[in-house]
Amino acid sequence: MYKMIALDLDGTLNNDEKEITPKTREALLAVQRLGVTVVLASGRQAPGLRREAEALCLKDYHGLLLSYNGGRIQDATTGEILFDSSIDNDTAVAFLRHLEEWPELSPIVDDGESIYTTDARRHKVMDESRNNNLRVKIVPNIADAVAAGGFRPVKILTAAPNEVLVPHLSDIRRGFEEDMSFVQSAPWFYEGTIKGVSKSSSLSRVCERLGVDPSEVMAFGDAQNDMSMLEFAGCGVAMGNACAELKDMADEVTLSNNEDGIAVSLARHFSW
Repeated sequence: MYKMIALDLDGTLNNDEKEITPKTREALLAVQRLGVTVVLASGRQAPGLRREAEALCLKDYHGLLLSYNGGRIQDATTGEILFDSSIDNDTAVAFLRHLEEWPELSPIVDDGESIYTTDARRHKVMDESRNNNLRVKIVPNIADAVAAGGFRPVKILTAAPNEVLVPHLSDIRRGFEEDMSFVQSAPWFYEGTIKGVSKSSSLSRVCERLGVDPSEVMAFGDAQNDMSMLEFAGCGVAMGNACAELKDMADEVTLSNNEDGIAVSLARHFSW
C-alpha cells in the first residue's frame, strides 16, 4: 500500500482542456479516503494550485501543495507554509538584467500576486496569469521593478517558442549555475530556482515530516522537471503523453492525461 501520491498538474492530472476528468477525480478521492496523502507537485506558482486542490478536497484530507517546482510547500488544510526557498533579491535582479541581452526571451517573475512584465503580449505571460490566478503588472523594466520591490521570487521563468528557447538554454544559465538550478518544464519554459530546489528535494522534506519512506510514494508526471520526482518515488509513473526521457526512466507507463491514465494506474495498485 502506497501512503503518498505526488501529482504533476499540466499534462498529468489535468487533461488538455486543463480539467480533471470525473474518473480521475473519483479515483483520487477514493485513495484519500483510504488515508493516502495526495501532493500536488507542480511548476506552477502557488496560487495556480487552488482550483485543483479544491476539486480534490485536499483541505479535507490533509493534502499538500508543492509549487514553484519544489520551491514552496504548503499544508492544504491549515494554509501553513512548511517550506519556502526563494532566490535572494540581488541574484534575482542580476539574473533578470542578464536576460535583457536576449529580447526574444520573455522573463516571467511574480511576487505571489502579480506577474511583472513590460508587455502583456510577451510569450506565455497571459497564459501564466490565467493558469495561476495572478494579475499582470506592467512595468518599464522588470529587473528595476524587482529591485524596487525588494521581494525574493521563488522562481523565474524564461519563456519563448521551443525553437527560440532551446538554442539559448546555455546562455540563460551561464554565470548563474552556482546559485540557481535550471530545468525545462515545457517546450516553451526554462525554470530557474534557488540552487538545489526540485520536486524530489521537496518531496523528501515532506516524507521526512510525515514519516513516509520513499518506497511508499507513487509519483506521476509527463515532463523533464518530473524526472527527479519519479526517480525519488518507489513507483514512478509516466503518462502516455510524457516525453521520451521520462518514459525511459519510469517504473511504469500509463495511459495519457486525456485517457484517465492516473485512474487506470491507481486501479492496478489500490482496491476501493
